[in-house]
Amino acid sequence: MSILGLKKKQPKTFKVKVITMDAEVEFSCEVKWKGKDLFDLVCRTIGLRETWFFGLRYIVKDTYAWLKMEKRVLDQEVPKEFPITFHFLAKFFPEKVEEELVQEITQHLFFLQVKKKILDEEIFCSPEACVLLASYAVQAKYGDYDPNFHKPGFLSQDELLPKRVLMQYQMTADMWEEKITAWYAEHRGIARDEAEMEYLKIAQDLEMYGVSYFSITQNKRDTDLLLGVDAQGLHIYSPNNKLNPNKSFPWSGIRNISYSEKEFTIKPLDKKKEVFKFYSSQLRVNKLILQLCIGNHDLFMRRRKVDTIEVQQMKAQAKEEKARKKVERQILAREKQMREEAERAKEEMERRLFQLQDEARLANEALLRSEETADLLAEKAQIAEEEAKLLAHKAAEAEQERQRLEVTALKTKEEKRLMEQKMREAEQLAVKLVEQSERRLKEADHLKQDLNEAKDAERRAKQKLLEITKSTYPLMAAYSSPPPPPDGTGLHLEAGSCRMDFKDTDMKRLSMEIERERLEYMEKSKHLQDQLKELKSEIESLKLEEQQQGGLFAHRGDARDYFFSTALVSFSLVTAPNAVVSGGVKPLNSVISY
Repeated sequence: MSILGLKKKQPKTFKVKVITMDAEVEFSCEVKWKGKDLFDLVCRTIGLRETWFFGLRYIVKDTYAWLKMEKRVLDQEVPKEFPITFHFLAKFFPEKVEEELVQEITQHLFFLQVKKKILDEEIFCSPEACVLLASYAVQAKYGDYDPNFHKPGFLSQDELLPKRVLMQYQMTADMWEEKITAWYAEHRGIARDEAEMEYLKIAQDLEMYGVSYFSITQNKRDTDLLLGVDAQGLHIYSPNNKLNPNKSFPWSGIRNISYSEKEFTIKPLDKKKEVFKFYSSQLRVNKLILQLCIGNHDLFMRRRKVDTIEVQQMKAQAKEEKARKKVERQILAREKQMREEAERAKEEMERRLFQLQDEARLANEALLRSEETADLLAEKAQIAEEEAKLLAHKAAEAEQERQRLEVTALKTKEEKRLMEQKMREAEQLAVKLVEQSERRLKEADHLKQDLNEAKDAERRAKQKLLEITKSTYPLMAAYSSPPPPPDGTGLHLEAGSCRMDFKDTDMKRLSMEIERERLEYMEKSKHLQDQLKELKSEIESLKLEEQQQGGLFAHRGDARDYFFSTALVSFSLVTAPNAVVSGGVKPLNSVISY
């Protein structure tokens, strides 16, 4: 077995991972590939033709380096881990982005890289400019602002402002979003590539845009400084001020740049000016500075020459592409406008349809209500007709009742007149009865007095008769027959008997007269009671008729009540005194009264 057979076979390929600003791509590279082979593969993969702005950067110890195009990849100081990681970034920046950046992909990569540098605070930006740049970034990502779609909080997951700006003001995330949205709403109609270009046009005016900073020391005094390399030249800064350079060397004023180990020399084009020398701590940094100076100077000179055929073709194609896209955007905008108009018309038609449906529903409801109302009105008309008939009938009845009431009123007037006449007769009768009662009372008193006198005379006569009898009894016993009195005593006794007989005859006659008068009085009282009862029954019947007639003649009933009360009072006055009866005087309650 030969010694060559024991040697281990070397791999023919190796893996690399290229990280762009918006993607990660892995490639399988041949061992013999140079840096340009890998770079061209990446550019072809992403469709980039403006390759002179970009490069592949990798990390070396505590700094970074750019992959050299003319050397093999594995022969450079690339990391030894596989896959080897490279960052595809912009190495050189244009002076005027709108004139130099032709392809849309180039603009997009520059936009993403500059945006990241601003958010990472590698490029200083004022808060106002940050808000404006953020609004263009939102326009590039979300398109036109739509308040119906872009609700509050839709930017909560996006990183749009540097932390320094967020910490500088005491504002909430909602307040920042409101400010950004206010600017964002004004960018309506701007396409994504236009929004990204506007972003870059604002960013290229920032002091730290496109500047690569390196720590250096000046010769002799060993003063710490910063060297800035950009598209316009070299700049010397103080360590604490990266915005305003202390000294600048434009590319047009530099004759030569060279370095020897750690010493770097800048020779101005004007030989009268002093040569500027500075020192770097690492040789690798000096090589990187020199590489950036050469590349930026070449681009500076290239910008001031006529464009190459390739660039002219690219610009023509880009111009045509922009014109085509502009036409497409116009068509799209017109179609969008037409679609919006169609949607608005559709919404209007739907709204109108809903409105017509509502109107139809309301019309149907109104029709139903009208039908119900018509039925109700017909029913009411029928009821009104019936009521009219009923009212006519009631009117006829009322007319009849009125005529009847008129007749009744006439009758009532006649009855009133008759009643008043009867009342007057009753009053006259009552007055007569009262007068007769008084006269009878006087007569009764006289008769009573006469009766008392007769009783006294009778008692005296009896007493005297007893006395005479007692005085003549012995003589009567002595003589068998009484002799005629000589002195006329017998005549006196006979005269006494005649007087007694006379008194008895008067008493009988008086008793008969009293009895006769009592009977006459009782008959008159009974006749008066009958008249009063008849009058009361007539009054009650008249009251009942008046109640049935609704009290039309209530005052007439009151008058009749008054007359009836007067008659009762008069009758009471008649029967109030004591009445004379046979055998003496009795009270009123012994007489039949009303």
